[in-house]
Amino acid sequence: MAGGPPALTRLPGRVFLQALAQGTRRQAQREWAGTPMHRWLLARPRPEGLAADPHDPRPVDPEAGRRILDGRFVFGGATLETGTRGDPWDRPSPTRRFAALLHRFDWMPDLLATGEAGAAEGLRLTLDWSRVFGRWNGFSWAPEVLERRTFNLACAVHTLCARASDAETALITLDLARQARHLLSSIEGPVRAAERAAAATLAGTALSGEAGEQLVDRGLIRLERALYATVQPDGGHASRSPRAALELLLDLQALDEALVQRGIAAPDEMMRAMDRLTGAIRFFTLADGCLPDLQGGEAGRRPYVAAARASEEAPARPPAARNGYQRLESRSLQILADCAPPAQGPWSVTACAQPLALEVLAAGRRMIVACGWSPEANGPQALRLADAASTVSVGDASCGEPLRGFRAGALGPRLVDAYETVAAQRHETREALWLEMSHDGWVPRFGLRHERRLFLDLIADELRGEDRLVPAEGAAGDHDGRRFVPFMVRFHVHPEVRASLARDGKSVLLRAEGDETGWWLRNDAQEVAVETSVYFQDGLPKRTHQIVLRGNARLDAGARVRWKLAAAEAWPPPH
Repeated sequence: MAGGPPALTRLPGRVFLQALAQGTRRQAQREWAGTPMHRWLLARPRPEGLAADPHDPRPVDPEAGRRILDGRFVFGGATLETGTRGDPWDRPSPTRRFAALLHRFDWMPDLLATGEAGAAEGLRLTLDWSRVFGRWNGFSWAPEVLERRTFNLACAVHTLCARASDAETALITLDLARQARHLLSSIEGPVRAAERAAAATLAGTALSGEAGEQLVDRGLIRLERALYATVQPDGGHASRSPRAALELLLDLQALDEALVQRGIAAPDEMMRAMDRLTGAIRFFTLADGCLPDLQGGEAGRRPYVAAARASEEAPARPPAARNGYQRLESRSLQILADCAPPAQGPWSVTACAQPLALEVLAAGRRMIVACGWSPEANGPQALRLADAASTVSVGDASCGEPLRGFRAGALGPRLVDAYETVAAQRHETREALWLEMSHDGWVPRFGLRHERRLFLDLIADELRGEDRLVPAEGAAGDHDGRRFVPFMVRFHVHPEVRASLARDGKSVLLRAEGDETGWWLRNDAQEVAVETSVYFQDGLPKRTHQIVLRGNARLDAGARVRWKLAAAEAWPPPH
């Protein structure tokens, strides 16, 4: 497996051995983190005051802040009622996800957006948190929680301390320095190293004296190394998650502004990374202003995505391909296809085994999507597999699966046994664009290669597709004595789109809210059904539907399904 020592990658139990080594190392780190010596080291040198005033470019929600002022904490679909000026830290959280969001301080920007009352409440809640959780513990100081709390506190510290006493200011700045130092010490491996180094460096810019200078110096060194591994030459994130690229860019924009305030030149690698990430976000921003729901990232909301592009003066036309994805566009249709394998090794903790997945927008409205699983989603890991995307699945098998149990606890839910070979070839003329793709994910089990062909007719403004399962040369597969295997071509539908099966039992009318005409999905599948599905927005599931085209493939001959998406006025409803 990628990301492990060469000797371990050749052993049959390599993942277990990696998990054992990682678990042992983390246990030693936890024991050290709780020692008085570690606490003493984190507290020195002490900050001398405040310096830069970092700003998070992400949009805020004052209404969410007003709910907190009323004593209602609403995170991740759960609610905690504390009453006005209540204490959320002295009572159990309704869910683990709620607790993580609470301790990350993601609510702080919304609270401060309400004005003086919000700043006073933010100060009170910060001091109460320090009283209860100021010393290290395994949950509230876990790297994934600590990273965002450090970032949010760095952006809020000036506003909080403007209303604090000298003693309270000294406590808050010391807490920020301690958390930033611990965050730097918790970086292990490449995953989220850039995000954690950026958060720690941002904290350093906000603190004056030797404490701030040391954090900035150490943080920028770690950040340079991490960005080299995290940001690909074309601007894509190493995890292949469009949302991860967006979040990293927003963090770097905040850090860049804070460094300017301090009169510190940003490293060349950071500036290159920001430029590349900006180009990637331009590519990934679809016609509705949101991102693709692919490879462990949600679409996000339009203002959130737009925040990363606010400084663009004249956005250039995005390229046709980036980070393993391809874009096809006509007058009304926009298609984005995943044409590369998922991330490997440690980068695969949020990767999805959904080969050749599609997203389709029609007239600027999202129509065909994936389920939108993300690390923030309150959903099962099974949504990272092929059934949860608009692609082909074969039998009851998967072409990759997340780690579980002890191995996942030590290494994270990495994707293992995933397909590694994906081919894509693009052709363009004035009249059409077409894309030919294939992958080997079903070869080990069934000896079948999936080929997907997309033809976008620029004149007729319609999309024609063909999905084929083709016997792979020299691949016997594990047939279990079967001659046929069932397969499904799925098209998950956005919650704002209604899917209606026509009287012919084949065609499906897709109609977005407010659209009087809609689009027909015609096909030659053996069986067509409209079934329930789920779509994640802001980490919460929304009920929706999926179109499922079923068939049976001969293991020695394969199978084929053709389909076409065209505006409803082009075809009258079939009888």
